[in-house]
Amino acid sequence: MSEAEVLVLGGGGWHWKRLEAAFACRGVRAARLAFDSCGLAADGPGGVRLGTLRALPRLIVVRAMPPGSFEQVTLRLGVLHALAALGVRVANEAAAIERCVDKSATGFHLARAGVPSPPAWTVETEAAARLLAEEARAAGHALVLKPLFGNQGKGLRLVRAAADLPPPEAVAGVYHLQRFIGRETGWHDWRVLVAGGEPVAAMVRHGKGWITNIRQGARPEPHEAGGELGEAAVAAAAAVGAAYAGVDLMRDPEGRLQVLEVNSMPAWQGLQSVTGFDIAGRLADRLLAGLGQRAAAA
Repeated sequence: MSEAEVLVLGGGGWHWKRLEAAFACRGVRAARLAFDSCGLAADGPGGVRLGTLRALPRLIVVRAMPPGSFEQVTLRLGVLHALAALGVRVANEAAAIERCVDKSATGFHLARAGVPSPPAWTVETEAAARLLAEEARAAGHALVLKPLFGNQGKGLRLVRAAADLPPPEAVAGVYHLQRFIGRETGWHDWRVLVAGGEPVAAMVRHGKGWITNIRQGARPEPHEAGGELGEAAVAAAAAVGAAYAGVDLMRDPEGRLQVLEVNSMPAWQGLQSVTGFDIAGRLADRLLAGLGQRAAAA
């Protein structure tokens, strides 16, 4: 691999091509590398191995991290921790990824920062989960059961009573429950892409059901990224320490804006389909600005 100033880790295809072109338009050479070509090595630059690179890049963009064993994921995060310690700008750093991948950690950091988010509980036993479900039912609320490590709207389950809960083996021994604040009809939420402390682009996602993820068949529409929506999304990204993030938001029955989730490795192909400018270019600008570089206008 030839030397590059920017290294994109994981995730080839459409997103990589857009990023490569965006950085090239700004006079910056980018390269892509799979996580299995990375490691910690005594003979690597700074003790890190990044494929055949002989020098560390100035910027690492973590586009996607594939599934792996506990040991593989630990090594990948260790590499990201090491790169940040060596002074490489990493977007996103391992700590931010850890806070976003683990939904219980996301909720903790949002609450600690005072960012409005639906109440959530994470417990290990079925008995504790059943008690939470019955307490919610008595208070007139439903809950959403989410995989602790999940994305793209997969594995979500609406819990209206304790009988709706699956056995522990179906949730890897952890029940993550968030209060359901959605409507019974007219399902929609917002996705805002944030980078460099600013809202970049936004969309409304209209779902066929209460799950409004694009991968689950939701229909996107353009939406203004600023105002209250943008401010809430920026605050959410800051709460988890993310240089860039996809933030999902919804209004509760009282009309208050709530942050549902923060994604530290967001896709934006659906968002691009309803956006009139190149999102990858805006991302490149924001991330390069973090290096103190002046990025040319798209």
